[in-house]
Amino acid sequence: MQLSIVGSGYVGTTIAACFAEVGHDVVNVDIDEEIVASLNAGDAPIHEPGLDDLVAEHAGDRLRATTDYGAVRDTDVTFLALPTPSEADGHIDLSIMKAGARSLGAALAEKDGHHLVVTKSTVVPTTTEEVIAPILAAESGKTLGGDLDVGMNPEFLREGSAVEDFLDPDKVVLGSETERGASLLRDVFDPLVAQADDPPVVETGVAEAEMIKYANNGFLAAKISLANDIANICKEYGIDSEEVLSAIGLDHRIGSSFLGAGVGWGGSCFPKDVAAIIAAARDVGYDPAMLEAAVEVNDRQPVRLLERLRDHVDPDGARVAVLGLAFKPGTDDVRNSRAIPLVEALLDANADVVGYDPVATENFRETFPGIDYADSAESALDGADAALVVTDWPEFADLDSAFDSMSTPVVVDGRRIVTRRDGIVYESLV
Repeated sequence: MQLSIVGSGYVGTTIAACFAEVGHDVVNVDIDEEIVASLNAGDAPIHEPGLDDLVAEHAGDRLRATTDYGAVRDTDVTFLALPTPSEADGHIDLSIMKAGARSLGAALAEKDGHHLVVTKSTVVPTTTEEVIAPILAAESGKTLGGDLDVGMNPEFLREGSAVEDFLDPDKVVLGSETERGASLLRDVFDPLVAQADDPPVVETGVAEAEMIKYANNGFLAAKISLANDIANICKEYGIDSEEVLSAIGLDHRIGSSFLGAGVGWGGSCFPKDVAAIIAAARDVGYDPAMLEAAVEVNDRQPVRLLERLRDHVDPDGARVAVLGLAFKPGTDDVRNSRAIPLVEALLDANADVVGYDPVATENFRETFPGIDYADSAESALDGADAALVVTDWPEFADLDSAFDSMSTPVVVDGRRIVTRRDGIVYESLV
């Protein structure tokens, strides 16, 4: 099929390359000329394992990019993969989505025949039908349910494994209100489903598809926070939380995934999505107490890490190595990284901070240009009074003799990946 993707960020680039991989012809539309040039040159504009290879393989063949919205007229289906950032009160900012919908609708005004527009961005229930669809119809002059259909296909991509998640999904959710729209969505995803490990395909309404994404992320965020709450209690009793959480994970009703207790969740999805669905729930008069509690527990975890540090080292004037700046391993994304509130607190305590991350240093430097940065974990540890492990990069689990170069070998491990041994003062967060 001929597909177009509006937006070439993390989601837009990933799904474009993956759609090309399963055989579709794809054009990315983006207003950023540098990103467009990068894609056409075969270079992925973001760091994501496996994405570079797909972009390099398909660029100039089944994958191309342009700044011209007119390219959508030669396609059957357009996916809107534009940012929906958080506003201060938790609501999502739809200004970019609305602008994209207006440009897309104006381009479709010159297209004869039917077109399907699918929301890929995460938006609160009813957004596609009540906000995006009217803009598309007004700008294009097309009739909703006639020569214009809208749909919703939420993404469940984890940074660091997005390509794998797309090509071998747990589920595929297709939201549509018309049979023609549903049929086109099936046609788009049939090649993916055929080559994947037979994932369940959920066909549902548009608003239901929008809600499924929020329910999915809200549940996982709450599960992590509950695991952290349990682990915090274990810590106070001197109980090994890993043994406890591993045991309850054997219960098929609970499962072992997302029970890794630590410094909490961050990134672009969980914080934004949980805040958005809390705000949306309040708008309709419901108080989502469980989700609010999940956020509260998550916000406390970096504070607890600093408290564990203070048990051994006064941060005032101390040189503290912060290991891990990305919100999770496998990505250079620092959005809502747990390192951000931690570094802020350390600076407030007058600590001398040195940060290290295998790939996220430059992104983190944009927020904290005044701290020191090391080019290796070993260099960050050299002469440090304490080390805080914030992101569970595998290389940190292999650190051993490097701790001997510290001024005082105090290691506070927010992810429980460092091996406790004689010669270091080791403290886990949970």
